Amino acid sequence: MPIAYTRAVSPTLADCELTHLEREPLDVARAAREHAAYETVLARLGATVLHLPPEPDLPDAVFVEDTAIVLDEIAVITRPGAPSRRPETASTAAALAAHRPLAHIRTPGTLDGGDVLVAGRRIYVGLSKRTNPAAIEQLAALLAPLDYQVIPVAFAGCLHLKSGVTRVAEGLLLLNPAWVDPRKFPGHRAVAVDPAEPHAANALAIGGSVVHPAHHPRTRARLEAEGLRVEPVEMTELAKAEAGVTCCSLLLH
Repeated sequence: MPIAYTRAVSPTLADCELTHLEREPLDVARAAREHAAYETVLARLGATVLHLPPEPDLPDAVFVEDTAIVLDEIAVITRPGAPSRRPETASTAAALAAHRPLAHIRTPGTLDGGDVLVAGRRIYVGLSKRTNPAAIEQLAALLAPLDYQVIPVAFAGCLHLKSGVTRVAEGLLLLNPAWVDPRKFPGHRAVAVDPAEPHAANALAIGGSVVHPAHHPRTRARLEAEGLRVEPVEMTELAKAEAGVTCCSLLLH
C-alpha cells in the first residue's frame, strides 16, 4: 500500500501564491480541518500517512505534490516556479532520501509537480507559468535511461496541468476540454467535467477509489457513471488557494 506524505496547513496560508484566482477571505482553521479530513480518507483507503515537518512561514507548503516527482526507480526534487516556494523542497528531499535515489531540477529550470501527469512509462509535463522548457529538458535527460518518455503538453486557463486533467483509472482521464486537449493523451479515454464545474478535473486515484472535491457533485456523478467509487472530500477553503486533491499529498507506491 502507498505511503502518503502530507504537511500541515501553514497559519500563513492566506498569503499563498495565486495565478488564476482572485484573492478572497480564507478561513485557515477551516482549511486545516479540511486537510485533516483528507488525511483521514487517505488512511482509510490504505495509505500510510506520514508528515513532513511543518513550515509555518511558507504559505504554500501544504501543497507537497509540487516539490517532487516520485517514480518507482527515483525521486526528482523539483525547483518550483514561484521563488517563495523553493525552500519547501529541502524537507521533502530529506524525507524521500530514505525511499529513493534523488535527482534534482537545477537552474534555469523551474518545475512544479502539479504539472506532471504520470501514465505508465509516459510522463506528460505541462508548460505553465511555473514549469519551463529547460526543466522539461532536464527531466527528460534524467528519466530517459530509466525508459521513461517525457512529453511536453501545452494547456491554458488553469494553474497546473493537473488542474485540467488527472488519471482516474487505467486508460481513463478526467479532463476539462476547454483547458486541455484530450488528443494529447493517445491511448486514453477522457471523461469531461461538467461544464458548470470547470475546476473539477483534479482527482486522486488511490486504493481502488477516486478522491474528489465534494463541491463538484455534477462531475462526481459522471465519474460514478463510469463505475468508479468516488470519495468526496471538503475542499472549499483549500480551493481558494488554487488547491486540488492531488497537490495535498505526495504518494510513494
